[in-house]
Amino acid sequence: MKFAYKSIAVAALALTLSSAFAQKGETVKIALIDPQTGLMGPLGLNQMKSWQFFADKFTASNPSGVKFEIVAFDNKLSPAESLNAFKAALDQGIRYVAQGNGSSVAGALIDAINKHNERNPGKEVVFLNYAAVDPDFTNSKCSYWHFRFDADTSMKLEAMTTFMKDQKDVQKVYLLNQNYSHGHQVAKFAKENLARKRPDVQIVGEDLHPLAQVRDFAPYIAKIKASGADTVITGNWGSDLALLIKAANEGGYNGKFYTYYTGVTGTPTALGTGGAGKVYQVAYSHYNMGGQMGQWMADFKAKYNDDMFTGAVPSAFNVLSAAIAKAKSTDPVKVAAAMEGLKVNNYNGEVEMRKTDHQLQQPLYLTVWQKADAKYPYSPENTGMTLAPVKEFPSYVSSTPTSCQMKRPG
Repeated sequence: MKFAYKSIAVAALALTLSSAFAQKGETVKIALIDPQTGLMGPLGLNQMKSWQFFADKFTASNPSGVKFEIVAFDNKLSPAESLNAFKAALDQGIRYVAQGNGSSVAGALIDAINKHNERNPGKEVVFLNYAAVDPDFTNSKCSYWHFRFDADTSMKLEAMTTFMKDQKDVQKVYLLNQNYSHGHQVAKFAKENLARKRPDVQIVGEDLHPLAQVRDFAPYIAKIKASGADTVITGNWGSDLALLIKAANEGGYNGKFYTYYTGVTGTPTALGTGGAGKVYQVAYSHYNMGGQMGQWMADFKAKYNDDMFTGAVPSAFNVLSAAIAKAKSTDPVKVAAAMEGLKVNNYNGEVEMRKTDHQLQQPLYLTVWQKADAKYPYSPENTGMTLAPVKEFPSYVSSTPTSCQMKRPG
C-alpha cells in the first residue's frame, strides 16, 4: 500500500509539473511597463489599450491555445520606476515583460532581466520590446532574453535615406532629436547614411533636447528657419513630436519633416491640415494597409474611440503564440528557443525573428501626410487627413547587419 500511495504521489507530482506549463488553457501574463501619466501618458495609455485589445483577440484565436492577460504598470518613463515595476511583476510570478517607450528604460530592463535570469534558473523572464529602437540592443548589448518587434533606428534610417537620395529638393538638413540614446542614434545614422547616399546634402544644424520636458519648441523652430534647412530629420515621439509640429505650424516653417512617429497620439491633431505633402513617416505599418490590419483598426476605433497605430503589438502576439505552439510550453526558456529564427505570416507579410540578434525582419513603409480620400480613407484623430503610402521597402532592403555575439544559456 505504501508503494501504491508513493506511486500515486509521484504521478500526481509529475502531472502537476507537466501541467504547470500546459500549452492549452494556460494563462500567459504579460507585464506591460510603460508610462500612463505625465507628458507621455496619453501615448502609453493608447498602447496599453492596444495590448489589452490584442490580448483579447489572440486569446480568442491563436495556434497555442493559451490565454493572454496584460498586467500594466505605470513607470512614469523612469528607468528607476521601471525596475520597481519589474520587481512587482516578479512578485506576481509574471514571466513575460513588454515595454517600448524609451530606450533608456529598455536598457535598464535588459540589464535587470539578464541579471535576474542568471541568478534565478527556473524563473527566467523574456523581454518583448515593441518600440525601443536603439540599435545597440541587437548589436553590442544584445541579449538572449530580449526580442524586438519594432524596426530599429538603423533599419528605419536605411529605408528613409533610400527614399531621400532621389529627392532633389533635399539639400540642407537639420537634425533635431531627444537627448538620450535613441535621439543620439537617429542623428548618428542620419549623418552616416546621407554621407554615403547623398554626399552633396549639407547638415546645417543639429540639436538634442531633454526627453519629455520641452513644452515650447518655438526657439528650436527659429533656429531651424535661421539655418536655411529645407528638411528636418527627427526621431521625436509623443508630446515631443506633437509640440514640435505645432510650433512649426505656428512659426511658419515650410520645410519637410522626415519622422518615425507622425501617426502617434497627439501628432495628427497638432499637424491638422498643415504639412500636407511635407511630413513623412517611416514605419513597419500604416493607417491604410487594409486587410487584417484594417479590420483590427476599425474594431479598435469602435471599442475605444481611439486610433490603433502600434502594429508591433499584434506582431509580438503572433510570434509569441506561434513559439508557444512550437515549444508546446509556456516556459520562457523553451519559448525563447522557439522564437529564435521563427518565421510567421503577419499582417505585413512574412516576418522572421532573426536568430543572430533577435531583431524582427519585416518590410517598412514610407507614408506622407495628406488629405484623406476614397483611396486612403483612414483619418487619425478625425483630422480629415491621413498618412498615405508612398513607398514600400521589402525586408531585404530595410535589413541592416548586426555585430551581436549572442550568449546563449548553457
